[in-house]
Amino acid sequence: MKYRLLGKTGIEISEIGLGCWALGGPNWHGGYPNGWAPCDESEVRKGVSYALDHGVTHFDTADVYGDGRAERLLALCLGKRTRDVVIASKVGWFRGTGEHAYTPLNIRHQCEQSLMNLQREVIDLYYFHHGDFGPDDVYLDDAVAEMRKLQEEGKIRAIGQSAYSQKDFKRLFPVVQPDVCQSWAHMMDYHFIEKNSDLMQLCERYDCSFVGFSPLNQGLLLHKYRPENPPVFGEGDHRRGQKKFMKKSLEQVTAAMQQIEHRFGTTPEELSRVALQFVLYHKNVAGVIPGFRTLQHVQQNIHYADSPLTRDDIAYVYKNF
Repeated sequence: MKYRLLGKTGIEISEIGLGCWALGGPNWHGGYPNGWAPCDESEVRKGVSYALDHGVTHFDTADVYGDGRAERLLALCLGKRTRDVVIASKVGWFRGTGEHAYTPLNIRHQCEQSLMNLQREVIDLYYFHHGDFGPDDVYLDDAVAEMRKLQEEGKIRAIGQSAYSQKDFKRLFPVVQPDVCQSWAHMMDYHFIEKNSDLMQLCERYDCSFVGFSPLNQGLLLHKYRPENPPVFGEGDHRRGQKKFMKKSLEQVTAAMQQIEHRFGTTPEELSRVALQFVLYHKNVAGVIPGFRTLQHVQQNIHYADSPLTRDDIAYVYKNF
């Protein structure tokens, strides 16, 4: 395993971490599914133990993942080894009975609840989970001020900003001045991390690192879903009904993946390698956080942790996606 620093924080993380969204299992938020398929606790335990033994030091979760279940399960799996890892959590989608999730009171409450869930005295990296700070950013200044207070009190070490558009990042960076930013990045959509993108220019200006979630595009880049047999997801799984898992989209993925397999191999380990190392190749990227539910997922993700792609490999991926 290799390691990289997060911006100017002095915090070091493993290049390949683990995203813990799936640990929350099936869930709903605002009447819409925002969870995953059920997970087997024993498999999660085995996966976390294997990850720790093989150099993984970065675990990413959030208050809304299973409404706290993911945080609690992660703490259970880590036990005393929690002192050896960097844990990221987030606030923003769970607002309780408040008018908005980014009110100072809710931010503080959720932070303290996450600390209890994680059985920790400090959260290493605490993100704003999205870029919606209310009409005309009415909650922004107070939200940032509260984050700074939590940092001064030693409840969090570094502040992160997760968002889903370049526009949001451009608007928020000057105010939040995050140590780390996060969004999706994978071979099928790398616009956030490509050279000279708006976000990468912001990262340079503010000495901010990027962490990429969904580097496997929720399994599509492992070529595990085929158009002749589209997957069916259960209630409470956010993937249920998504177009990218339907026949037409899967036909397009299959055509591209056949070219990737021709060069890099067909096994899950080989396909995971090219997907993860593709994101890690880009400047300002500190790490990737593929999701997991089983020991096998973890083994696949870190099997080729020490096998980066070459410039020619990257050019080949660009050409085929």
